[in-house]
Amino acid sequence: MENINNESTIGIVKISDEVVSVIAEIAADEIQGIVEVPHGVSSNISQILKGKKASSGKSVKVTLEEDKAIIELNVAVEYGMKIPDVVSAVQENVKKTVEAMTGLKVDKVNVNVQNIYVPKQEQQEALEV
Repeated sequence: MENINNESTIGIVKISDEVVSVIAEIAADEIQGIVEVPHGVSSNISQILKGKKASSGKSVKVTLEEDKAIIELNVAVEYGMKIPDVVSAVQENVKKTVEAMTGLKVDKVNVNVQNIYVPKQEQQEALEV
């Protein structure tokens, strides 16, 4: 899906939702407390406590309507971080970065916390409790 962003006398500029998705993912990665959970590694708290297999640490869905974007991110947060603070920082950075790089207006940034990542050092402590 492509979005017509700017029409000038030179031509039309199109930005695909995949490009916006990559920009949003990189912007989310810049925030302390957001982690990429590797596939197949027993390192998140739900796996440790429930024996479930981890899903990907992050995914992004972008909906483009005319010149505005709605971005939905699924993320994993590092154990011990204040989730509301991390999510707020993600929303602000994603909005600012996508708008600056694409010229699109970001209408909403919805963040779904899907997992808690437990660093290896704290994994052992979590299992001992």
